[in-house]
Amino acid sequence: MVDILQIKSVSQLHQFLGFEAPEHPLITIIRKWPNVDFDFSKIKITSDLYLLSMKGKIKGTTFQYGRNSYDFEEGTLVFMSPGQIVSFADPIEELDDSGWSIVFHPDLIRRSNLGRTIGDYSFFEYGVNEALHLSDKEKGFLIELVNTIQSEINQNIDKHSQELIIQNLETILKYSNRYYDRQFYTRTNFNQDYIGQFEQFLKDYFASEELRENGIPSLKRCGDALNLSGSYLSDLLKVETGKSAKDHIHTFLINKAKMILLNSNDSVSSVAYGLGFEYPQHFSKLFKSRTGMSPSEYRVMN
Repeated sequence: MVDILQIKSVSQLHQFLGFEAPEHPLITIIRKWPNVDFDFSKIKITSDLYLLSMKGKIKGTTFQYGRNSYDFEEGTLVFMSPGQIVSFADPIEELDDSGWSIVFHPDLIRRSNLGRTIGDYSFFEYGVNEALHLSDKEKGFLIELVNTIQSEINQNIDKHSQELIIQNLETILKYSNRYYDRQFYTRTNFNQDYIGQFEQFLKDYFASEELRENGIPSLKRCGDALNLSGSYLSDLLKVETGKSAKDHIHTFLINKAKMILLNSNDSVSSVAYGLGFEYPQHFSKLFKSRTGMSPSEYRVMN
């Protein structure tokens, strides 16, 4: 049985890696991961921490995240939030210190604007195979921000330190959001395949027994069908079509409901249950918000 190692603090992470005590109790920057004498194949790791990791030259390891594996040699930027579980198939052999990793505890940003908005950065929920691929120029820009944070961590902490650290951290996340949009746009043809697959998935799902057993598909279920994380799929759809995955599901539901309402004598409740709604009033509320009419009014007026 594989054990799960839980890292609860920045200090505990430093101890595990054999580092000295961190300069700041809530945030650290790692320039080069050490060669830890530990069999990573026998454990999975989870933490209470956020991680932003841009890897330098690495060989000899595959990083397992959920159902997907990722070759670190591609040197891209990975994001992780507290509670996610990862494992390494092989020992890490880092060849240089050109990469960097920022690890911070949620308490660092708890009372800040970033603490209120960090949930909006959906890339923390992306799979590792959906990591951010950066140009040399983009990498150079981000490393300057990382260096600024490092400088603030290393000097004597004063009343401005926390604010400046968080501001630069937030800037990294904002630019990462921008770079992800660029990544979506440069892969338009590739993304179109996913849009077609998603539309086919909805058709198949709503004609299957799974609808009756599990109800309206969740974002995770939609992502699983395309071997993507639900968050990545939704963001991809929004860039390409202007609508999130949830919007697409609701549009599909309303169009299907219209056909049933106009071509059957089924009660509104029956239509709702048949479309996977647990409560008919939820169906009626969604229908009215999308059409301006209740299901009964739509049936009479058309």
